[in-house]
Amino acid sequence: MIDNPCVVSCEWLLQHLDDSQVVIVDCRFSLAQPQLGRQQYQESHIPGAYYLDLNQDLSSPVGEHGGRHPLPNSIELAQKLSAIGINSQKTFVVAYDDSRLAFASRLWWLLRYFGHERVAVLNGGFSAWEKAGYPVTDVIPEPRIATFVPNLQPQMVVDFLGVKNRKDSQEVVLVDSREQDRFLGIREPTDKIAGHISGAVNYFWQEVTDSAGFLLPQQEQRQRWLELEDAKDIFVYCCSGVTACVNLLSLELAGIPTAKLYPGSWSDWISY
Repeated sequence: MIDNPCVVSCEWLLQHLDDSQVVIVDCRFSLAQPQLGRQQYQESHIPGAYYLDLNQDLSSPVGEHGGRHPLPNSIELAQKLSAIGINSQKTFVVAYDDSRLAFASRLWWLLRYFGHERVAVLNGGFSAWEKAGYPVTDVIPEPRIATFVPNLQPQMVVDFLGVKNRKDSQEVVLVDSREQDRFLGIREPTDKIAGHISGAVNYFWQEVTDSAGFLLPQQEQRQRWLELEDAKDIFVYCCSGVTACVNLLSLELAGIPTAKLYPGSWSDWISY
């Protein structure tokens, strides 16, 4: 078990399905098949869960710079969060996916960036919920009335110039969250240029969970980041600012809550 407000178990969620102060968000998504997550949601989801789409809801349209998943417009996302019953600082949000927290962590991080601390990921995701034999449904919940007011936390992000100007400082550690062969430039299935930002160290995001999608114990999360705990600043990036959020969740569990996301990540870096 992980004793941290950022994580809830399937058992906990089962006991709070009817809690009016809890909103569940299904974040399932496939980068290869962008419509798949929504289709899966429409077929079967945790009762009461709403759906937020990585491309349509949790990102802005792609531009010349900013990477493949730019941060969403704060006013637009706030309206969507209000419509699914999330009141600022009051509602407890539980995000889940079926991809080892890749997309649930994006929502977890975004809500905190928007100033909403009451958010957690579901340990084990939808697969763990199903394997436990807990209820699922295809009923889409009705919109709700709430008021979400964004309160952006600029200290949680670093942009292209911030990375460029500070990445070689002894006070900064730049963390690349991609798998090793992409970090080394051996394979690049998505972006036009292979490799990594010079000076970066590689911490693959999938090492945060086990093969079933459960977070490793907190002691192992702490051990994972031991070499970085004295860094004044940690900048975390991936391909487009999505899976890096899993590493940011791991850092939070390890007791290092001040790491920053480079939202544009590698796909933004190579656009300059």
